[in-house]
Amino acid sequence: MGAVRSEIVDGVGVVTLDAPERRNAFDLAMCDEVAALLDGLEADPGVGALVVTGAGSAFCAGADLSHLAGEHGGDTGDGLLAIYEGFLRVARSPLPTIAAVNGPAVGAGLNLALACDLRLAGRSARFDTRFLQLGIHPGGGHTWMLQRLVGPQAAAATVLFGEVLDGEEAVRAGLAWRCVDDDALPAEAVRLAARAAAALRRTIRTSTGSVPRTGKSRYVQPREWRATRGSAAPQPDRGPHWPRNLASPWPAYAGRDRGPKGVRMYRTIGRLVPFQTSSHAVECGAVTGVAAATTSTW
Repeated sequence: MGAVRSEIVDGVGVVTLDAPERRNAFDLAMCDEVAALLDGLEADPGVGALVVTGAGSAFCAGADLSHLAGEHGGDTGDGLLAIYEGFLRVARSPLPTIAAVNGPAVGAGLNLALACDLRLAGRSARFDTRFLQLGIHPGGGHTWMLQRLVGPQAAAATVLFGEVLDGEEAVRAGLAWRCVDDDALPAEAVRLAARAAAALRRTIRTSTGSVPRTGKSRYVQPREWRATRGSAAPQPDRGPHWPRNLASPWPAYAGRDRGPKGVRMYRTIGRLVPFQTSSHAVECGAVTGVAAATTSTW
């Protein structure tokens, strides 16, 4: 029996993390199941919106850190990207998405909520970043997505100072749209999602593309890129106006490299990509392969 289940209600695909014995924490198998279920729901012409929630008393208690290596080749960067895919796959969905946060959303579980277009909170919801308290860099786009929603001060309060927001506080901070009673949360989430699901799918897809979505960056597609640790990957001929210093190693983890006109650049597969800071590059998934080795010094 899988750790994720789905059902279709009024044209809404309801995806439920169903591992209450571990408070719905992500492991690699669960992330794969989320991706597979979303592939199926998005291919179903009768589904026009998605709701993501958790079984039991928790929404998602983060990621099982023991799964960051091993099945994906023993590389920590690959393991991180596999865990990130559990929520970034939701962020990439062309359908409108609602997180029905029924309990604690911790670490990567909070990222899952942030990856959705809308968050509804139950009275038992808790929004807890927890990364720094665990000695982990807040990766997967966490600070970028969070700050877009709540602003720099509330992001600092939660990430740096460990403030945990309940449902009502999340609404006041702009992190959640509405807080409802726990027993009313599933029906309220489906009710809202069904409005979007009732529209033509072509209209839905063009509309979600025009509305700014928290889990998307104009620079980054985190699933596709890997860090090269400064190694010089073969580069295609990009014409006379492309920077000519591509053959030299660019240490992506140093955060001091400059591209044309002083733009900070980070090497990815076959290309250089601008980011605000080295930690921004790590959060967005471009240099996650070196995150574990370097973020403790930033």
